[in-house]
Amino acid sequence: MSQKSEKTFNVAFQMDPMESVNIDGDSSFVLQLEAQKRGYSLFHYGPDDLTYSQGQVVATMRPLTVKREHGNHFTYGDPRRVNLETDIDVVLMRQDPPFDMSYITATHLLDMVHPKTLVVNDPTHVRNAPEKLFVMQFSDLMPPTMITRSESEARAFWDQHGEIVVKPLYGMGGTGVFHLKQGDSNLSSLLELFFESSREPVMVQKFLPDVAGGDKRIILVDGKAVGAINRVPAAGEIRSNLVAGGRAEPSGLTAREQEICDRIGPSLKDRGLTFVGIDVIGGWLTEINVTSPTGLQAINRFDTITLEAVIWDAIEQKLND
Repeated sequence: MSQKSEKTFNVAFQMDPMESVNIDGDSSFVLQLEAQKRGYSLFHYGPDDLTYSQGQVVATMRPLTVKREHGNHFTYGDPRRVNLETDIDVVLMRQDPPFDMSYITATHLLDMVHPKTLVVNDPTHVRNAPEKLFVMQFSDLMPPTMITRSESEARAFWDQHGEIVVKPLYGMGGTGVFHLKQGDSNLSSLLELFFESSREPVMVQKFLPDVAGGDKRIILVDGKAVGAINRVPAAGEIRSNLVAGGRAEPSGLTAREQEICDRIGPSLKDRGLTFVGIDVIGGWLTEINVTSPTGLQAINRFDTITLEAVIWDAIEQKLND
């Protein structure tokens, strides 16, 4: 492959297979459409295609063309072996969690080419800022929270707060989230299930009744809030994630939510976390999503905004600095 072009940018998307993309909701897809609109050359590869070899980080990737057409939304070119440092201008690390050792290894490999090749988000800080752990640096903005593998600690926390939510520390999309009311007899069995299937701790939080009114997703670009949407759980559910049946509603920011964004924004920008999605329930910060944030298309529909263009403007500024 030839050297990087001075006239356009070579953009590689490290993400899940294109076949799995939902073109009506996927944020990576609209980032691809916007990049293509700007004349960038697009490439696609998966984390399993990354290789370190004799001082170089390479990947077998395929040229990519996208269009908003159901059942025919992408076309691949012939696969080629590409040097990420010399042939690619920007890598968007967009594969979904789990945030496991495979994910962590990918961040280490991308560290070897960043910042000569810009990686969004900065792989060092993606590795150091898992969604449910990085947020602990802003504990005063959060509901009462515990991270533990101790049943006795979890039970004492439950006794103190009455109702709790228990969830996997590195989960996504609302998977494995449980709501326990006072007197529920399932805590021991639930923790046993978690701990037998994983060596990881769990997150335990005080239940926030305000979740019935929605869990707000706020998008920040370079530490500035640029859009938001309220995700309302389905009847009988506490999970508001759209992939778990939540309903999207238009929403602006309250004064409290703007305060949260103002508090965390500088830390996000300083860490090279260009595209971030935070979750807020009833004025409490619950997660900071840095691995593969979602929500662009849902917000765009309500706010008549093009958030993917805002993100690419920020990326272009970094590339041109």
